[in-house]
Amino acid sequence: MAKENSFDIVSEVNFQEVDNAIAQAVKEISTRYDFKGSKSSIERTDKDKITIISDDDYKLESVIDILKSKFIKRDLSQKVLNFGKIEKASGGTVRQVATLVSGISADRAKKITVAIKDSKLKVKAQIQNDQIRVTGKSINDLQDIIQLVKSLDLDFPVQFVNMR
Repeated sequence: MAKENSFDIVSEVNFQEVDNAIAQAVKEISTRYDFKGSKSSIERTDKDKITIISDDDYKLESVIDILKSKFIKRDLSQKVLNFGKIEKASGGTVRQVATLVSGISADRAKKITVAIKDSKLKVKAQIQNDQIRVTGKSINDLQDIIQLVKSLDLDFPVQFVNMR
């Protein structure tokens, strides 16, 4: 009897790399001439929240661009950043909170499983909490599913783990 192979589709955030990206961005802001005397800062205020503060909307955009470039350098997807509204903060500054999105919500998981079913490959996709388990007899079919999911235009990053 043929053995079943499987892998999980997950959406996870590497918080250590996020902290490293924030540290690098803060360091760059502290050395840049255009931020001299500015009240710009970035900090992770919660497990999944990053608070960005700056003098005005224009500088805030620059700080966010720096943070995004550090995410790219550390191989983090910018899709994990979900930016809230720009708010007025104390001392005439502006603040924006970015939430780090992890896990695959039910509606997002449905979108992926429907695409897998539509592929007509001999695999099963099962939603388990905030991840999707894909099983099939053929390793090639599973690899085709990985390529299919990578080709989908998703608004969140996915990783493929536990290949058995």
